[in-house]
Amino acid sequence: MSAQETNDRAGLRLAFMGFGEAASAFVSGWSEGAGLDIRAFDVKTTAGDEQTRAGKVADYVQAGVTGFDDPAAMLGDRMTVFSTVTADQSLVAARTAARSIRPGACYLDCNSCAPDTKRAASAVIEAAGGCYVDVAVMAPVYPKRHKVPLLISGPQAAAAKAVFSALEMEAEVVSDAVGFASSVKMIRSVMVKGMEALVLECVLSGRKAGVDHLVLSSLEKTFPGFGWEKRAAYMMERVATHGLRRAAEMREVALTVEQLGLFGDMARATVEWQQRVGELAVDIGEADYGPAADKLLAKIT
Repeated sequence: MSAQETNDRAGLRLAFMGFGEAASAFVSGWSEGAGLDIRAFDVKTTAGDEQTRAGKVADYVQAGVTGFDDPAAMLGDRMTVFSTVTADQSLVAARTAARSIRPGACYLDCNSCAPDTKRAASAVIEAAGGCYVDVAVMAPVYPKRHKVPLLISGPQAAAAKAVFSALEMEAEVVSDAVGFASSVKMIRSVMVKGMEALVLECVLSGRKAGVDHLVLSSLEKTFPGFGWEKRAAYMMERVATHGLRRAAEMREVALTVEQLGLFGDMARATVEWQQRVGELAVDIGEADYGPAADKLLAKIT
């Protein structure tokens, strides 16, 4: 990092609405460079049980950020606000931030939401004097962390690019319309999260029938080079770990499709698998799809 980049970045006063995997990944990436002044608020410190609250406070400490129990106090002098909550809390977070956001502060909405949800959040933030940017996170935040590819859109996107650049984040301006970046993310998720649901139904059924190896071998012949066994294990682990969050996102995906005048049937079916497996709270931790499938089947059946 150049001296100029260090200076630009050191002047940023950052805040996070929500401090889960995405926020932690960004901060851990930034920590390898110059220090930053970062604050965070997560509802788990106010709405959860004692163990949940303690866990979130521990997350703050590990990340080296200053945690707040009051979002208004947290926003204070912050001029760059990242919103990294679950999809179903995106608009709630925007309304909460709007009550205290500083005039001219940049609100970077990184949540996986339908375009109309983003537009509603934008209206709330802009009415409060903030500058709203629609941000789409286009890949898992690990292992790339702050280098994960981002698409950004909205009237303030070009101006916000300087903030992302100072933070060494890979943001591409794709439109001056709020909702454009999220449309790409949502429609892509029909395929990405839908494949996870298909793998669950296919592999678990195959395992139950004792034909899983033959099924995956056949798929490898049909789609050579895909690596079905390895990918099946990865996809099952992702759903087991993040199924509830993915289910919330897929509800927004279904809404996106329906708002385009089409049918969100595939997205809504994906919600069911993501929700069902996420609720099992199974720690798969397996590199092989077979033991992973067995752990899920033991819970399901």
